[in-house]
Order: sequence, then structure tokens, then C-alpha cells
Amino acid sequence: MDGTDFPQDLMQTQRAWNAYRALAAPRPCNVTALRRRLLRLSVRLWWHPYWTQGQGRALEGRQ
Repeated sequence: MDGTDFPQDLMQTQRAWNAYRALAAPRPCNVTALRRRLLRLSVRLWWHPYWTQGQGRALEGRQ
């Protein structure tokens, strides 16, 4: 690892995305709401401004 410091909001969004194990439950409630939330978190992660801030991080961070 190169010791890159990620922005706090990006880390919080990633933690929220990782914590979304509710969809893996045998019979989750409100599946549509859970999927929408997960989709919103995914979009925030993918399009976060951090990934466009030079030094080729966009390709390195997403692979």
C-alpha cells in the first residue's frame, strides 16, 4: 500500500456500503428500499471527486 489518505466522507460512504449486509439476510424486509440505498451509496462511491484528482488515482483506486 502506498499510504494514501482517503477523504473522510469517502471512507464513511465505503463503511456504510460495506455494512449493507441486510440484503444478504434470508428474508430481508423492505428489499426495494435497501437496494435503492445500496445503489445510492454505490453511485456516491463511484463518482466521488477524489477519483478525479490527478496522479492517476482513478484507475488505481477502482481496480
